[in-house]
Amino acid sequence: MRLARAHGLGNDYLVLESGEPMDPALVREICDRHTGVGGDGILEPTAPGEGDYGVRIWNPDGSVAEKSGNGLRIFARWLRDGGAPETFTVWTGFELARCTVGEPLISVEMGRARFAPDQVPVDHELIEREIDLLGGLTLHATALSVGNPHCVVFVDEDPGKVPWRQWGEALETHPWFPNRTNVQIARAIDAQTLEIRIWERGAGPTQASGSSSCAAAAAGVKLGRLLPGRIEVRMPGGILHVDVSPELDCLLVGPVERIATVEVSEAWLLARSDGR
Repeated sequence: MRLARAHGLGNDYLVLESGEPMDPALVREICDRHTGVGGDGILEPTAPGEGDYGVRIWNPDGSVAEKSGNGLRIFARWLRDGGAPETFTVWTGFELARCTVGEPLISVEMGRARFAPDQVPVDHELIEREIDLLGGLTLHATALSVGNPHCVVFVDEDPGKVPWRQWGEALETHPWFPNRTNVQIARAIDAQTLEIRIWERGAGPTQASGSSSCAAAAAGVKLGRLLPGRIEVRMPGGILHVDVSPELDCLLVGPVERIATVEVSEAWLLARSDGR
């Protein structure tokens, strides 16, 4: 098995270049940072479906994500390095995304942010609405989809100084979200600048996230905390930019860095195949 490792601002993925097909147990083993290769997910090339290319986006817990902004940018960089044209479409198994690979920035058209409960999904409309957590804590949250589910909580202070990990863990599995949810704790610094902390569904605390950047930016525009246009999103791993139209269409722009090509030991794979 050969894997290409790359990251987008510290959010790292492994692209399956060759080897046996993925399954949930194998994904968990490979993504383990102590006994495996380590990663925030695996990108498995698939049949193109409705696009020019296809990919299955695996979370490190073995679940499958509908979309990942950083994952798509990493996959697009990998495709371009392998001879793909500058612009092409990728089918995730759920949605189609148009990618443009520049030097050094890669952009992905992430589609229109959707707030209808059945499109998130969430039990009922959640726009700056109270949501109760265990322990009697109440937060004001906004639920939306940019191809995958998100829950955005705006705060007035530095989001790194609130218990965002505990909030994220509780919100990911809150009963209002039947498919679980990604979580962003966000602060609008000004009308075009946003700072967020990210709890990623199936992965936990994450240095950066493309879909989370889009969700938080779109929610900020929806709520009037941000203005449409290019929004700078600051995360622990660095900065991404999201162009948000007045209609809440999102274009994600940011860099990708190739790290290494990993040859997985045959003995390691055989030892784990016995348990699957």
